[in-house]
Amino acid sequence: MSSDAGLLVHVAMKIQRTKQLIISISYTRTRYIIWQVYGAVLNINRGNPFRMEVVVDSWPDFKVVITRRQMEMDDLDHYTNAYAVFYKDLQAYQELLANTDTINWEQIFQIQGLQDGLYEASNTVAMSKQVNVKRSSFQMFILPDPDMLPDVRTQYVQSLAYLDVSHASLLNETWSRGGNEQCQRYIANLVCCFPSLCVLDDNGHPVSWSLTDQFATLIHTYTLPEHRRKGYNRLVATMLAKKLHSQGFPVQGNILEENIPAITLFKSMNCQFLPCRFFRLIHTPFRFLASPDL
Repeated sequence: MSSDAGLLVHVAMKIQRTKQLIISISYTRTRYIIWQVYGAVLNINRGNPFRMEVVVDSWPDFKVVITRRQMEMDDLDHYTNAYAVFYKDLQAYQELLANTDTINWEQIFQIQGLQDGLYEASNTVAMSKQVNVKRSSFQMFILPDPDMLPDVRTQYVQSLAYLDVSHASLLNETWSRGGNEQCQRYIANLVCCFPSLCVLDDNGHPVSWSLTDQFATLIHTYTLPEHRRKGYNRLVATMLAKKLHSQGFPVQGNILEENIPAITLFKSMNCQFLPCRFFRLIHTPFRFLASPDL
């Protein structure tokens, strides 16, 4: 690793090499902990609609991979200012994290990963930079085989459609992580860039939906309360999972431990819940903590 910055993998051939190395890692005993980075690299390799990039500590034999947004965004937008992390050496990760050219510590941002030590290393560096870290822990699931998906009710299939940007406001209002300007803009961007699916009512309004993010992760699978108990969630999630598999993407997601209905749903779809935890670390510079808007 250079003394001033991580190495930006910006040449197409290097991206392909990174993807190949990540795939090889994914078939070892560490296969579960690579999924977030793997999903981001797949999206980069397929036109890079979210304008992501890959940073490594060294090339070609890297110990740390971090994916990030290419360009600077709203300093308050931790949805878009998101980093996915995989490391084979925790100390190498901490050293790369401390590099201000790799992470923009002046923004509110998030780090995602599935490895032990992620929070401790991140928090150690964050404290030295006067940044608060909020940790959330989730159950992680994958669906490795589309043939394992159960049958779904076919009477609603004709009501299926893709989400569009006009739906972003509704999705923002109903997402437990949303309810703000940054989230609505982020959702609109996801809908434009990545696979999504919804059930429309007779007036053409979405009543149930699921979408995917820049890490090829299922997010915000939701049905409006007045339309529940009709099998919509199962239909949307199943059909979106099939679409992702048909395009060569993994099917993965994360669920809060207390969200029993969601856990039950994805278990009924024969998803495999992983032994490791998914961590989302929201980093907030101290100067933003007193802001009335946060």
